[in-house]
Amino acid sequence: MSNTVEVLADAFRDVGTPFIVGHPGGDTVHLMDAARERDMRYILMKQEVAGAMLAATWGEMTGSPGLCTSTRGPGATNMVNGVAYAWLDRAPLIALTDQYPTDIYETRLRQTIDHQKIFAPITKWNTTLQANTASLQIRHAFQVATSGTPGPVHIDIPSPEITKQAPPLVGEPKLLLPERVSIEPDRKALRKPLDMISKARKPIILAGLGVYWDKASAELVALAEKLGAPILTTSKCKGAIPEDHELSAGCIIGGTIERELVNQSDLIITIGLDIVELQPKPWPYTLPVLSLANVPSLDCLIPFDMEMVGDIKLIVHGLTDFCEAGQGWGLKAASDFRIAVSNALNTPCKGLSPQAAMEAACDVLPRDTVATCDAGASRLLVVQKWKSHGERNFLTSNGLGSMGYAIPGALAARLARPKSPVVAFAGDGGFLMAVAELQTSVKENLPIIVVVFDDEEIALIRIKQALKGIPRHGVSIGGLNWEALAQGFGADGVVVDTAHKLGDALTAALKTGRTTLIAARIDGSGYIDQFNALREV
Repeated sequence: MSNTVEVLADAFRDVGTPFIVGHPGGDTVHLMDAARERDMRYILMKQEVAGAMLAATWGEMTGSPGLCTSTRGPGATNMVNGVAYAWLDRAPLIALTDQYPTDIYETRLRQTIDHQKIFAPITKWNTTLQANTASLQIRHAFQVATSGTPGPVHIDIPSPEITKQAPPLVGEPKLLLPERVSIEPDRKALRKPLDMISKARKPIILAGLGVYWDKASAELVALAEKLGAPILTTSKCKGAIPEDHELSAGCIIGGTIERELVNQSDLIITIGLDIVELQPKPWPYTLPVLSLANVPSLDCLIPFDMEMVGDIKLIVHGLTDFCEAGQGWGLKAASDFRIAVSNALNTPCKGLSPQAAMEAACDVLPRDTVATCDAGASRLLVVQKWKSHGERNFLTSNGLGSMGYAIPGALAARLARPKSPVVAFAGDGGFLMAVAELQTSVKENLPIIVVVFDDEEIALIRIKQALKGIPRHGVSIGGLNWEALAQGFGADGVVVDTAHKLGDALTAALKTGRTTLIAARIDGSGYIDQFNALREV
């Protein structure tokens, strides 16, 4: 008979997650040992938040929930931001926390924190594991984390339950993740959306995360080609249409520049669009909106004229089959918009501009590169200038918008796509929030390339100070010996100050296959003009 941690380890191995990640507590050692006996890795992170972000990103990329662990008290509270990432960026995650036995929890104070209350607002389900129901609880956790809108589940494990025998149940569940069976809709079922589409001469498509949940990227592109409609994606959905496709207009920015494009259309078709992916502003359009969604939109923030809920892959495929060919207005519209965004970003600069750095990276890095991006001022440039050509080839924190994401996200990409180059783009502030995980990359043999935009400031806050007429204060950063920092962690390090040198450094890093830190000394003086041109700050 298996004990509780053996049940957990077997379940995660069987569901397709071959590793556990985190920073362990004293009680976690039993789960670590059960994983060792099953040839599962335990990846030791330096911060619990980074472990949760890594595990959540694995869940995003593979569909199998990632597993992260922490000790009780400070470990659990330190993991909160990573679980919040899974919550707002829609990633399947199982977060395990150690907990005292009931008698100590109820009568002692040291490190006694109510984990359930802390995680309740940012999880889909919250439970305390019991040995006699462990197999049911973990199965339910998988289903909740992966069904509908994906997200995190938190499981508290009191120490006495860890090594207890977990008796098998009559009718023990075998299938951990359900097989989804859908029926392809016929013309009659699609009559209403087809009627809306038939009346439109200039439809535009706004695509979001739901496209990935139903594996509908190919169907998205096929519908756009049939209608001749331009596609704008959210940053989380970047790459669902290859960004060198003539109908790819780029990413939704949430600012004035995209409104000119959208307002040229006469029908907005949202496909898998989650409101958490958009800027927190009122919907700016009066155009009719057709929503194609996996789950009902309950927030009412987008004024849909119609919402069809179901399997996006099958709905979009049916619409493509039955709708009439469009007039192709999107070819010129997408091209004009791409040019307008590029021109808005090409502000004058005295040194290496972030946009020139991104262009150099695009020129050198292979088409199948997986890129991660941190929050901050440079994110605007990365999202718009980097070109992604496949599903989940671009990873960022958008719903939460957390700094410190790029490195743990890149480590997850290395685990999920071991044959693809992986590059993390981060500002110096975001990088320093996760700097210790550079050692994780080296120690765990998960080589990544990290490009740090070294502008020696928290640039986004400096921009906001300038726009509000407030003097620059309290935002200085940098002044680091980047080569020595990298070498101290066992990685390669180089500093560059031109686009040519950056291209050479990236080429060298690809050849060595080693974890490499490239500090690009950039001039961020153009940020304010870029933000003013693209979106309100």
